[in-house]
This record gives sequence, C-alpha cells and structure tokens, in this order.
Amino acid sequence: MEFDFTWLLLGLPLAFGLGWLASRLDLRQLREENRRAPKAYFKGLNYLLNEQQDQAIDAFIEAVQNDPDTTELHFALGNLFRRRGEYNRAVRVHEHLLSRGDLSRADRERAQHALALDFLKAGLLDRAEDALRRLEGTPFEAQARMALLAIYERSRDWALASDIARRMQAASQGDFSTRQAHYLCEQALTLAARGELPAAQARLEQAVATAPQAPRARIELARLQQRMGQADAALATLQALAGTTPAALALAAPLLVETALATGRTQQASALLRQHYQDMPSLDLLDAVVALESATGGSAEAGRAWYVRHLEKEPSLVAATKWLAGETLGHEQFHPQIQRALEQAAKPLTRYRCAACGFEARQHFWQCPGCQSWDSYPARRVEEL
Repeated sequence: MEFDFTWLLLGLPLAFGLGWLASRLDLRQLREENRRAPKAYFKGLNYLLNEQQDQAIDAFIEAVQNDPDTTELHFALGNLFRRRGEYNRAVRVHEHLLSRGDLSRADRERAQHALALDFLKAGLLDRAEDALRRLEGTPFEAQARMALLAIYERSRDWALASDIARRMQAASQGDFSTRQAHYLCEQALTLAARGELPAAQARLEQAVATAPQAPRARIELARLQQRMGQADAALATLQALAGTTPAALALAAPLLVETALATGRTQQASALLRQHYQDMPSLDLLDAVVALESATGGSAEAGRAWYVRHLEKEPSLVAATKWLAGETLGHEQFHPQIQRALEQAAKPLTRYRCAACGFEARQHFWQCPGCQSWDSYPARRVEEL
C-alpha cells in the first residue's frame, strides 16, 4: 500500500495549529499565576502594615503555594509565625528552606540564623545552641555569639560563657572584662559552697586582676577572707575597694564593721566610713557608722544624733523612723503601733531598683533577676535615687 503524502500535507498545518493553541494556553496560565502571586503578596503586605497578622499569614501562604521557589516569601512567613508564637510552624518553614539544594549560600546562612531564633524563642536552648554554633564564620557570627552568651548565662554555665566572652573581646565586639569578673565570682561562689575555699579565693583574686574597677570581686573576696579567718586581709581588701570604687563601699559597709571589730582597728574603719559618708551620704554608710559607734561603747543618744544630722542634709523617712524608734512620745503607749506603721511605710524605700527594667528587690543583685542585665542595680536604696 502506497503512503499518501496528501494526509501529511494536511496534518502539518493541523499539528502547527494545535501546538500554537497549546502554547497560548500555557502562556495564559503562566500569566494568570504570575498575576495571582504578586496580588497575594501585596495583599499580605497590606495586611501586615495594618497589623492584621492572621490575614497576612493566609495571604503569604497563598503566595508561597503559587510560587514555592520564592525564598523571600518563605522568610516573611517564617518571621510572622515566630512573632505570633507559632514556633513549630516557623521551624518547619526555615527547615524547608535549608533542605533546598538550589538555595544560595547567603540565603542558607540567613535561614540558619532564622532557625536558631525560632529555637531560642521557643526555649529549646540545646537546639538553639547547636543552630547558633553553625553560624561561626558567617555574617551572623557576632549575633550568634551574643545569643550563645545569653544561653550560657541562663543555664549558669560560667565556663562556656567565659569562653564566648573571651572570643567576643578578641573579635573587638566590646569590653567584656567586667562580665568575665562576674563569671569568675560565680564560679568562686560555687567552689566556696562546696567548701573549696582556697580554689574560690584564687578565682576571686583572678577576678580582681581581670577587672580592677569592678566592685563585686573585692567585696566577695573580703567576705571569703573574713570567713577563712583572714580579717586583716579582708579589711585591706575593703580599703582597696574604697579607693577604686567609692560608691560601692555602701554595699560592703556591714562587712567593714565586722572586719574592723575582728581586727580591733575600729578607729581606722570609723574614719573611713565617716569620710565616705561626708562625700556621698548613704543610708548604709550611716547605719554602719552608728553600728560601729555603738559597738565601741558610744551612747545610744550619740548614735541617734547621726540620724538627725542626716535629716538636716536631706529628708528621709527611713532615717526618721530609725530616730523615732528611740524617742519617748507624749503618748508612749501608742509608740509600738506608730513605729510598726512607719517601718511598714519605709520598707519599700529600702529596696534596690534595677535601672534597666525597674525590678525592685530587698537585696542588691549583680545581675537583675527580671531583665538579666549586669550591674544595673545602683548601690543606693530607692529613697536615695
């Protein structure tokens, strides 16, 4: 049977026409998808600007489904999930990005950083630590080290915190000498609690050498020396504190009284306290002066006179309450009730307040329990601020 070329000639135009029609349909569908993707993107952006995060997430999910290769939409979606506290969904988005083989190095590092933030916000510190360590040698290295430092401080792993701080200082990310001294003090306190006093003393002496202007190391060292029966050394340490950081002497005033009585050098300590009180009046220094005078045979009236002199300098409910405690009232039978009321009213004024977050506490903290800031508590009571 002979092949009829007539059918071939008729089929060629038909095949060409069908191909052209198919291409037009594909182009129309492609235009439709491209038109739909930017529309969903801009819709999500509009919702985001209007702080309508639920609608923004829906719009971005639609945009990602229309164009799954758009990395920027994935980053936007992951960040929205994290801001809303949906950390599992944020992790899935960023892990999906990291699993893509076509991702550029810059986007891969960015996704790794975003994933680390997801774990950090979710409180998964071990996974956050692993993710942050993968950022060494990337543009996010400095931020990763700061986050790692916060993790080690929260977990009280002072050795690792010290290592990170040392590397940050070597990379010119700031001066971490004072914080290094705090880490050494924390390690010393742990050693002292276990009864390893010589090792604790070595850590504190290292802290003093690391940050000579940081008051905590000398205060902790003097306290440890007093505990070890080295009262003379403790007094010398506190005298050095008064010379390097005069404002911090108020925090060590009771310890100074204790060491002065133990060494018998009360006149020297009294002169030191009075001089600093004259330069920087403080309720803690005032109480120390009165306590030392009372312990060395001074009269109660002489001690109370110090509170009157303080009131002449500045009004103080705390000082007035302490003076009134030894005063005889016209209606003495009501004195206990009045005294209790005054002490209750003065109690909030004797607290310490964090300068960073305003958290108040009865005792002085070197690291705020509220905001975790270091050295944010002034060495003065609330009434004196």
